[in-house]
Amino acid sequence: MTSTEVHEAATDRKRLAAELARARARTLGLLEGLDDAQQRCQVSPLMSPFVWDLAHIGNYEELWLLRELDGRPALDPALDDLYNAFEHPRWQRPSLPILGPVDARSYLREVRAEVLDLLDRIDLHDPCPELQRDGFVYGMVLQHEHQHDETVLATRQLLSEQTGIPFSPGLAGGRPSTDAIDVTSLPEMRLVDGGSFVMGTSNHPWAYDNERGAHAVDVAPFLIDTTPVTNRHYGDFIAAGGYDDERLWTPAGWSWRQEEDLRAPQFWHGAGGDDWTILRFGRQLDLAHHLEEPVQHVCWYEADAYCRWIGKRLPTEAEWEKAATWDPATAAAQLWPWGQGEPTVERANLGQRGDGPLPVGAHPTGMSPSGCLAMIGDVWEWTSSDFVPYPGFTPWPYREYSEVFWGSEYKVLRGGAWSADPVATRSTFRNWDYPIRRQIFAGFRGARDA
Repeated sequence: MTSTEVHEAATDRKRLAAELARARARTLGLLEGLDDAQQRCQVSPLMSPFVWDLAHIGNYEELWLLRELDGRPALDPALDDLYNAFEHPRWQRPSLPILGPVDARSYLREVRAEVLDLLDRIDLHDPCPELQRDGFVYGMVLQHEHQHDETVLATRQLLSEQTGIPFSPGLAGGRPSTDAIDVTSLPEMRLVDGGSFVMGTSNHPWAYDNERGAHAVDVAPFLIDTTPVTNRHYGDFIAAGGYDDERLWTPAGWSWRQEEDLRAPQFWHGAGGDDWTILRFGRQLDLAHHLEEPVQHVCWYEADAYCRWIGKRLPTEAEWEKAATWDPATAAAQLWPWGQGEPTVERANLGQRGDGPLPVGAHPTGMSPSGCLAMIGDVWEWTSSDFVPYPGFTPWPYREYSEVFWGSEYKVLRGGAWSADPVATRSTFRNWDYPIRRQIFAGFRGARDA
């Protein structure tokens, strides 16, 4: 899509209604098969009870699409406190008097009915209020729901690990039949020329505040892996004793590795070698059948240790974006690694169409100008960069989305995963998390100075 087409799609009333319906169908589908007690329980202190996420999604939609956009009073003022993520950390949420499964769904239906009624009447091309410009507030609400859906999906993985009850996450449409390529015929790494490039965006209608402010960044020449690190190569790191070699780990990483007794990525089980299995949504899969997929469920410390072992490093956030989007032939950034077209199933593994990553050569048409594969989809990719603001950053429309997280506590991830929806994925999208997090669908690729 061209920039003009992107803006037109952002204010297409029928498309917005369809996207709202699609997001809600995904949300409710993720809770299918769970009884009342399971929906109320807290699977892990890292995650919210399922019903808290459910009603929080509705409360966020009510706040922004009815009250902020249309000036309506709150349907129930007490809900604002219960579902305020910044007032109530996740470990505290099970003790709150939150809505049960039936009442949460009723609340979502009530909010959505009023949202659709307003959507039928509102002038989407009127830039006042500013939230309305290019349909931004609708895009923000859609992305919010899909981001929570990805968290709920990770919670279902953890629940399946605890209960052994399988869950099939794949959505309608399934995986595409693609012309995969043998990546062993490709260079291990790609050279990206040094020089200035434009990072970030100033014109994507639904970009978050932390992406905004396109700015020139000068990057020295570097090499970056053609594909994310695979299970096969990560298994070599394990077999070589990477988890037992303190020299490969940062002091904080080594402390964490010892404290947690890390021996392999989360959800890997076995004695090593050919005996590894992967627990994926309650099913034990032989690793031998998934060797060419990107490794996932590794934390930043593990990714960093692997790169040290192989004689590389994690790419900076700027290096990652340049390798993903910058076309030296036109001296301009592309909307996506493959160009301007939408992220179809032939170009990227997005949208929860299966239960995990695909082999790294599965999407040759998704190759970036630098020759890199799978930079969008399959796994979120850790970078070496801390989560810091771009020059001239302005928090909008609320400071709690980005500004309160700035600093060295968080590392940036890029690219989106198979679990991320295309609505909440783009080449400039910045994700971030603590370097100890492993339940997220994250992997990485290596880089090296040229």
